[in-house]
Amino acid sequence: MCIPFSKTWPALAAFLVPAAMAVSLLAQQSNSLTIAGQPGSAKVIQVDGRNYVEVEGLARLTNSSMSFNANQIVLTMPGTTPDAPAAATSAPGFSKDFVAAGIEAMSQVREWRVALRTSIQRSYPLSEEGLAAYRDQARKALRLASVAVATPADKNVLPFLTNEFNNMQQLSDNYLQMAKSMTYIEPNSLDSDPLDQKIRACAHALTSMVSANQFVDDGSCQ
Repeated sequence: MCIPFSKTWPALAAFLVPAAMAVSLLAQQSNSLTIAGQPGSAKVIQVDGRNYVEVEGLARLTNSSMSFNANQIVLTMPGTTPDAPAAATSAPGFSKDFVAAGIEAMSQVREWRVALRTSIQRSYPLSEEGLAAYRDQARKALRLASVAVATPADKNVLPFLTNEFNNMQQLSDNYLQMAKSMTYIEPNSLDSDPLDQKIRACAHALTSMVSANQFVDDGSCQ
């Protein structure tokens, strides 16, 4: 069996390019191929001015193994391994619909928080009725995000969005309770509130995940 030099596999090209691999090939008058430094030879024939080498002889000459794959002949050189199967496709990140719904949910929570902060900083009266609309919009956006879950990353991050909503609900309830009990609320009280800081940290973490299109649990949204 013979194959043209031009159709041999890429690793064989190393033997055909002296400048690249410093290996010299000698096509002798006796119609045989030898490789400098290697014992033995492989039979060569010439057809229409082109040289063809016997595959079995080339395999012996290079101590290679030979196998067949459909209409291809595969030579595996010593020290190499057959081509590995293509790596599995990477798991998808967030789906487009979930990202859109998640961003909306985060935006609604942020608006809720801004409304609460503005009321506290400016000493406006706090009431359930005044914050209910923000809470309801955030709940609706969270529900839409849960419906949009389509990938493992979507599923993993949904509890974080839920935690963000629940923490905002707790923060709002805390200050509403203070207002009902006539407790004085410092205008800058949110600046040192651990729950408010947790909400901000989770929002930053969620934003980073969306930007990287990858789920990462750094503990901010637990």
